[in-house]
Amino acid sequence: MSVLTRDEAQARAEFLDVHHYTVDLDLTTGDETFGSRTAVRFTARTDGDTFVELKPAELRAVALDGQPLDTATLDGNRLPLKNLTAGEHELTVDAVMRYSRTGEGMHRFTDPTDGETYVYTQLFLDDVQRVFAAFDQPDLKSVFDVSVTAPEGWQVLANGITEDLGGGRWRAATTPLISTYLVAVAAGPWHSVRTEHRGLPFGIHCRRSLAPHLDADADEILDTTRALYDRYHEKFEEPYPFDSYDQAFVPEFNAGAMENPGLVTFRDEFVFRSAVTDTERQTRAMVIAHEMAHMWFGDLVTLRWWDDIWLNESFAEYMGYQTTLEATRFTQPWVEFGVTRKSWGYDADQRPSTHPVAPESVDDTAAALLNFDGISYAKGASALRQLVAWLGEKDFLAGINVHFERHRFGNATLADFIDSLASATERDVPAWADAWLRTTGVDKLTPRLTTTDGKRVLTVEQEGSRPHRVTAGLYDHDLTEEGRLTLRERVGLDVPQTAPQPLGKRPALLILNDGDLTYAKVRFDPESFATLRTSLSGLPDPLTRAVVWNALRDAVRDGELPPTAYLETARAHLPLETDLALVEGVLAFAGPHVADRYLTPEERPAALATLRSLCRDLLRRTEDGDNPGLRLVAVRHFIDVAAQPDTIAAWLADGTVPGGPELDPELRWRILGRLAVLGATDEAAIAAELERDPSANGQEGAARCRAALPDPEAKRRAWESMFATDDLSNYLFKATAQGFWQPEQADLVREYVPRYYDEAVAVSARRGPAIATAAGAWAFPHHAVDTENLALGEACLRDADPVPALRRRLADELDDLARALRVRGE
Repeated sequence: MSVLTRDEAQARAEFLDVHHYTVDLDLTTGDETFGSRTAVRFTARTDGDTFVELKPAELRAVALDGQPLDTATLDGNRLPLKNLTAGEHELTVDAVMRYSRTGEGMHRFTDPTDGETYVYTQLFLDDVQRVFAAFDQPDLKSVFDVSVTAPEGWQVLANGITEDLGGGRWRAATTPLISTYLVAVAAGPWHSVRTEHRGLPFGIHCRRSLAPHLDADADEILDTTRALYDRYHEKFEEPYPFDSYDQAFVPEFNAGAMENPGLVTFRDEFVFRSAVTDTERQTRAMVIAHEMAHMWFGDLVTLRWWDDIWLNESFAEYMGYQTTLEATRFTQPWVEFGVTRKSWGYDADQRPSTHPVAPESVDDTAAALLNFDGISYAKGASALRQLVAWLGEKDFLAGINVHFERHRFGNATLADFIDSLASATERDVPAWADAWLRTTGVDKLTPRLTTTDGKRVLTVEQEGSRPHRVTAGLYDHDLTEEGRLTLRERVGLDVPQTAPQPLGKRPALLILNDGDLTYAKVRFDPESFATLRTSLSGLPDPLTRAVVWNALRDAVRDGELPPTAYLETARAHLPLETDLALVEGVLAFAGPHVADRYLTPEERPAALATLRSLCRDLLRRTEDGDNPGLRLVAVRHFIDVAAQPDTIAAWLADGTVPGGPELDPELRWRILGRLAVLGATDEAAIAAELERDPSANGQEGAARCRAALPDPEAKRRAWESMFATDDLSNYLFKATAQGFWQPEQADLVREYVPRYYDEAVAVSARRGPAIATAAGAWAFPHHAVDTENLALGEACLRDADPVPALRRRLADELDDLARALRVRGE
């Protein structure tokens, strides 16, 4: 299959204007394939040749202007259109297309709970070709008329309001101009909750087996959606540009969500069937906000080519967090961003695969797909947050509204965006963009407190060259309460500095980037670090604490802070932490990274003991029931670090944790998974649990548990299911991979480490980018922190020619492996 290059797309955009697609899909033809008929009206500006893309199971007929074309000319995914004359043309294509089980194209899922089947499209980035024939590039926008034939009893959702014509026929309203990758269809016996807001139809949808859980949260989801919609209309002068707003929670979805205009699709884990924390509810609200922002930035105004991915994702990421703060009940979304999303950006930006937020060029669609990462999302959003601090929000929003007005229903580039912002300010926005968007790497800021001419001053040493608008927080010990710190003042700084900053009396603690408004690693002077070791939990603002925890995390990864010191700090201060996102973020780093990778196998048991002790403290603190979210976090992580089965096995047998919570399906599978790792359960117990919970989540839980059993035959079966057959869906592949490698079972799975590389290359080539990404991210032997594994991986990259999605993942994983070895001193 050929990938589309930037040069090809540019040439085709100069040659063609695409006016209208009529797409007719038949979903009644069986379990493996569906019918796809497409008519495309377009204009050729001159005489010449071009091509249209599709990936059919069978190409039945093609005609151009009523004259049949030879279907045998289809070459991979390209159907050549030769000897076109200048003027209008109509291409018709009749094809049979394959359903997907990997979340790409038209994904088909049968719910094991009730046997009901659902299909939905995910056409990003170039997967429209799996559903219908198209000139598949973002700057050939068109109008779409979509019709669907579906089984009786199904409901069809699409970009526009759909009409049931009877007899299984559905027709969607004509779209405005949108890009091919944004066309969306979701069909099945959906459970729906509908309402109307400001004259616009709103709907939320899920599979029927999740109906009670969606109904329980419907008010929260719809209230959040309405509040965000209203807030965006206060920010943006351009009104919402589509005829309806549906949100479908769909199964086995690869991303968090997809911004299809009028029909946003979300992974249906956001329909919570088990207990969750308020932070997880906040994350759902933020994802709703993120996708709604795309209705303007991405859908109304779309990138011209994939080198401007950041124009979609960075903007939506920034707006998602900021508008969640402004419009919903959640007051600390930027804390969660700081402790989880931002670290994703920092990590990605320090690997060999890093790239600028706005690359100079992305050569083809395969390269573009690799750039949907922590840089395009988290670093780009951090850069925009810094831009708002530098410009001021008023000028920033004024520039955004100019951008919408200039490019509505069209395409735009970085240069267009910068011109729009520059029109609203006197500041040098192009220079800012060059420094922030065209460069790679993370700056590091280190404070130096000295006395000059009898005056105490602050000098910030900078590794890197970006301009930063930062705040230095000066904190003193609270004399009324031991361990508490009081903010004396926040001092605004521009880095690089033109002169040292006077400070007055030396603070007990100085924190650079207090408020987390820039993107940089920060360090502490020795006196400040000593204060943090004793008083970190005494900082009054959770966002400040997030900056500190990120700094400590960075210092561990850079080999500047011993991993044991991080664990000791967590042990001392996390039991006193009040922000759930911080507790979750710190424990998520302390277990899988610090204990499992940065410490040696000999040191790991003591680290796990420290984490168990920490979790016990959190459990004792929450015995009175007034903080169920924190208790849930403590229970989850206690399960994950259990070294002996007795306590968690008793919880499972009793169906509850003493003092709560009662075990819901998620906690039951979590305990059973840990018991499997410890060799304290068996296939019979897994089968019994699956009979108790036969849902899709239960199927994944069973796959994870079976792969985790410390039994050679169980490992062989799990391995073959991932690499020898192609039967696993994307979600079941991930679950099996998660269970397979366990630090406790290093000797048992040692023979599979060298096998991994060749077999990952092979399955990725067979099954495509989604499985390639899963094979690199989840099936990688993370536990094997040794030079032999590193050498095997480097040889694979050098000699085996993995597909681009796997190559990128392997390069990142191997860089993380080399970092872990450096942290260990090996």
